[in-house]
Amino acid sequence: MTAASPLPGHPAAPPLPEHSPIARAARALAIVGGALSIATALLVTSSVTLRWLGYGAINGDFELVQVGVALSVFCFLPLTQASRGNIVVDTFTGWLPTRAQRVIDAFWDFVYAAFMALVAWGLMNGARDAFASHLNSAMLGMPLWPVFAAAVLLVLLLVATAIDTALTLLRERT
Repeated sequence: MTAASPLPGHPAAPPLPEHSPIARAARALAIVGGALSIATALLVTSSVTLRWLGYGAINGDFELVQVGVALSVFCFLPLTQASRGNIVVDTFTGWLPTRAQRVIDAFWDFVYAAFMALVAWGLMNGARDAFASHLNSAMLGMPLWPVFAAAVLLVLLLVATAIDTALTLLRERT
């Protein structure tokens, strides 16, 4: 397979090649995120329908929706980065040579990776504290540390993706 073409109007920011292991993992996780989104939508629909029919809502539905939405968002972020789907603001750099634009974009990808590594560190501390304190959800009594731990893994993939996109930008020749 060949590398995907750059974004229209932004030749300095090509997506990761389709054969990249990180891009493949990002696509697989996006499918998982889509399945989580569908499951969450079905849960909300079922709960609202049961409430409307007079049977009452599904116990803990809002807790499950919170978990499902949070994890699905984290599942989509690596693919967004790999496909260069994040917002690109190049108002002041569009006139620069492509190589200069790529260096600037790589810099910001590294900044994004560092920021998300900080988020992963915070989530890891949250997972550890939730495990140590036996933190559970209010309605279902569901342990919350596995949710934090899953989010850590998903954010770490995002960090790896941002580093990979930055390195790809620096390796590209124009």
